Amino acid sequence: MTDVTDPAPNPHATAEEVKAAWADPKLANVLYHDWEAGTYDEKWSISYDERCISYATDVFNAVAGEDGQPYPTAMELGSGTGFFLLNLMQGGVVKKGSVTDLSPGMVQVALRNAESLGLDVDGRVADAERIPYPDNSFDLVVGHAVLHHIPDVQAAFREVLRVLKPGGRFVFAGEPTKIGNAYARRLGQLTWFLTTKVTKLPALAGWRRPQEELDESSRAAALEAVVDIHTFDPSELEGLARGAGAQDVHAVTEEFAAALAGWPIRTFEAAVPQEKLTVAWRLFAYRLWIQLSALDKNVLSKVLPRNLFYNVMITGTKRS
Repeated sequence: MTDVTDPAPNPHATAEEVKAAWADPKLANVLYHDWEAGTYDEKWSISYDERCISYATDVFNAVAGEDGQPYPTAMELGSGTGFFLLNLMQGGVVKKGSVTDLSPGMVQVALRNAESLGLDVDGRVADAERIPYPDNSFDLVVGHAVLHHIPDVQAAFREVLRVLKPGGRFVFAGEPTKIGNAYARRLGQLTWFLTTKVTKLPALAGWRRPQEELDESSRAAALEAVVDIHTFDPSELEGLARGAGAQDVHAVTEEFAAALAGWPIRTFEAAVPQEKLTVAWRLFAYRLWIQLSALDKNVLSKVLPRNLFYNVMITGTKRS
């Protein structure tokens, strides 16, 4: 495993940096994700056990199938803390991995996670539009919730194809659709407003986070609004990949009922003290998500248009 030699991350953005980031999406990405790196896994209920291994491999197989596994080498673009790649490695989909992210803080956390899991992973701080690896380096490139952060998505697809070996595959998952993002944002904003107002009541004083923590979350949310650049229509996303030169391109969507419940739950969890979220609550939230995801997969995906679902996944290959 190699160490990251890039500058150390800034754990907290100042008000002046946040203001400057409004005009610079890449700066916003670095500030926001450095800020979130230390608590990102907890915030999004990310783990590296059977729960998330199963989720990652199921998502991968749903869009790309099982042919070609295990891939000898893979790179995760915009890896964050390594959730997608590290769980795919544990699930036997990938043998050797590389993590890349524009945020030094995220790369450091991803490498630390990989080391604790005993996985063969190196990492680099990287701009998705100028990936710092030679041509024909990887058998697979993956990403989860990354394309919507990239200013020029088609340029990123061209770079992905450049670093892929001939015949290599890319898989990107967890991207917000246009319609899905609209209802998820509104549900999240409403839940935050109601939770922070109701917990001002004296009877619920123990449920209110300190005001400085709520203010910091609001500043982080302001940055998040800058870094979330795109939402996607599945057909338009397929067109971007084909326009970059990819072949065998197709997109799949997931999470409708699961998103309608999941966004209010996640927002509520972010708005209250963590010690209030008991094991019983976390089990309830997880089991509900599993049940609603099954409803989406087995019933709703067969009767609803794909652009109504919250997440879009896309795969394609490099010409041989």
